[in-house]
Amino acid sequence: MPFSVFLYTSLAIFFLGLIYRVSTWFSRKIGFSARNIKISERVSSAARGIVGVVFSSKILILVKVLMLDVVLQIRILKEDFLRWLMHMLIYGGFILLLLMHALDKMITASLFTDYYSTINPFFFLRDFFGTMVIVGLFIAVYRRFILKMPRLKTNAMDYYAIIILAVIMISGLLLEGVKITSHTVFMRMVEDYAGLDDEEEIESLESVWVKEFGLVSPNVKGPFGKEVLAAGLEIHEANCIDCHSSSKWAFAGYSVSRALKPIALPLDRAGGTDFLWYVHILGCFIGLAYLPFSKMFHIIAIPISLLANAAMEKEKSDPANIATLQALELDACTHCSTCNLRCSSATAFDAIGNPYILPSEKMTFLKTLAAGKEVGRDELKAIREGIYLCTNCDRCTVTCPAGINLKQLWFDVREDLVQKGYPEPLVLSPYSFFRGLNRRNLPADNYIKPLEAAHQAVSRAFETTLKQQEPIFLTDRSADPWTDLPNAHTYAYCFGCQSCTNVCPVVDSYDNPEETLGLLPHQIMCCLGMGLVEMASGPRMLWDCVTCYQCQEHCPQKVNITDLFFQLKILAVKKMKHDRVSTC
Repeated sequence: MPFSVFLYTSLAIFFLGLIYRVSTWFSRKIGFSARNIKISERVSSAARGIVGVVFSSKILILVKVLMLDVVLQIRILKEDFLRWLMHMLIYGGFILLLLMHALDKMITASLFTDYYSTINPFFFLRDFFGTMVIVGLFIAVYRRFILKMPRLKTNAMDYYAIIILAVIMISGLLLEGVKITSHTVFMRMVEDYAGLDDEEEIESLESVWVKEFGLVSPNVKGPFGKEVLAAGLEIHEANCIDCHSSSKWAFAGYSVSRALKPIALPLDRAGGTDFLWYVHILGCFIGLAYLPFSKMFHIIAIPISLLANAAMEKEKSDPANIATLQALELDACTHCSTCNLRCSSATAFDAIGNPYILPSEKMTFLKTLAAGKEVGRDELKAIREGIYLCTNCDRCTVTCPAGINLKQLWFDVREDLVQKGYPEPLVLSPYSFFRGLNRRNLPADNYIKPLEAAHQAVSRAFETTLKQQEPIFLTDRSADPWTDLPNAHTYAYCFGCQSCTNVCPVVDSYDNPEETLGLLPHQIMCCLGMGLVEMASGPRMLWDCVTCYQCQEHCPQKVNITDLFFQLKILAVKKMKHDRVSTC
């Protein structure tokens, strides 16, 4: 297949993929806020926003972000020098190779009229840029597989990014080394550029190339006489010096050629140069064609994400633009795990092992969800738990090298998930605080619906508890291992003085608190004293508790009321989940 067919096919796939990926930014709907926004609204709103920013003072902000965050990648440097060095070597080296070497006919040759890829400084720079990428890849492998950075998860896309770059760079390095030693390549250059017919002149030139340029010849071997080298050098200066610097300037390729010298002749006879050329070109073309569909697409998405987030203000921005930006941000995520290191909820991952508690793993799932792929029931439950355990501390957003507004993304997606399917008891917990603060941004029915579903799920055993023949007693440690916690038995000291109920601000908020809350604090302690653990786990009072510790501080018997509430909530959630599994 001709070279041009490979090139044009790869370019066609690349541009079609690019168009498809950009189109998803306007079509994919993430979270409840994007449900009713049409594609046409998002496209027109984005166009207006771009024009408005370009022709405003914000253009100065964009220039600053472009230089500091896109080019110099200061965000990464602030977090981890080794990762910054790795990224700068790979990103910088690859882009410079692309511009100077891969696109040399379009860019380098246009800028430099006497350009040849085999003369300095281009000969040296090509190896220098390639070495930058290879060193960066070694650092990437070292960080991921040897150093094993904390909470750094590796998926298929991460492997692909490393493998495709390694294939391109290593095949290019081997190709250069084999070309330096290749007698076939040398004879081809003599025929194309020198036009020598005299056998003695060719032999003299060949001798110089064997001695000075790393050529491995089947015809001539050293040591060479001074007269032969002098004649060869004269021919070289007349025909070759203008388009070929010493191979030693290509330090990486020359080092490879010295290592391959013992097998250079068999490789040449077997067509090693042509084989490596096809491997290198196919690697480049496959990488180019697959780029819009892979993790490597972040080299396009991240700069746009950084610039868009710098220009947009959440309170003033059009909701259509926010919906588009969130779809874009999914493509900008590189799965780098910087957010995992700063996550306030990461200790929960260490305790229970749900990977979707980690921000980078939530992003991986959201990409699957946004693409409309099937999601299993267990996976959906895990991601719902992971998203709801977010403490909304905003550390992930602040540290994200791609500038992704993760806090807003979690809120929108969380709200979408709790509206349907399996009731999430965490909406009744302190983790619901941020949702309550943002209640004004939600339709009234949307806010109440998941709360009612969760209340019903955790309290359904309440009505059947009185009929239970053998209630679970808190003193039965084999039945309730959670009572191993310090002072869990203090419920037994309660004598029903109602001090806890009298000082409770939640009870004081209702005209008829017993009807609204189910059981009051002192009644819950009474249930525990009678062994009615499930009844004590059912009332709304547990979930409306604001954990102010007033009840516990005022208790004359030193009952750990608030702490017991926490344990009862844990028991209720475990019971609810157990019942759900039993009925599946």
